Amino acid sequence: MQIDYHDDTNTVKDDYIDLIDQLIRFAAKKEAIQSEMEMSINFVDNEMIQELNRNYRQLDKPTDVLSFPLLEEGKGEVAVFNEELPISLGDIVISVEKAKEQAAEYDHSLEREFSFLALHGFLHLLGYDHMNEEDEKAMFKKQEDILHEFGLSRD
Repeated sequence: MQIDYHDDTNTVKDDYIDLIDQLIRFAAKKEAIQSEMEMSINFVDNEMIQELNRNYRQLDKPTDVLSFPLLEEGKGEVAVFNEELPISLGDIVISVEKAKEQAAEYDHSLEREFSFLALHGFLHLLGYDHMNEEDEKAMFKKQEDILHEFGLSRD
C-alpha cells in the first residue's frame, strides 16, 4: 500500500505521520485491503478545508476531515480497473487547526485526534458512511474497535 503524505501547514510532526501510517496499514490489514492500493493524506489549515467543504459539500465552514473516494461510482458510471496499475482509493484531507481544537475539547492527545481523523477518512474511502443511524453506529464501532486494538483507546 502506497500512502502519500502532504503537510501544507509544515506543522505536523514526523512522529504523528509515522503513527498514522502504522494505523492505516493496520486498518488496511484488518479490512483485507490489497497491497497495490494507493491513497493520500493531506494536512491543511481551516481556510483550505473550508474552501473544499464549500466547493464539494456546499457547507461554508471548516470541518475536521474530508474524504474523496475514487472508487465510488456515481450514477450511471461504470467502474474501470487496470489490474497492472495500483488502485487509488482516494484522498483524505485533515484540518490541523480543527484537530488541535478537538483534541483539547475531547481532552485527549493530538496524536489520538490525528489518528482518529485519518482512520475516519480511510473508512470513508473504503465505502463506510454515516448517513443514517444504523450506518453511523457500525462505522463508529469499527473505528473504536480498530483504535482500541491498535492501542489508541480513549483511556
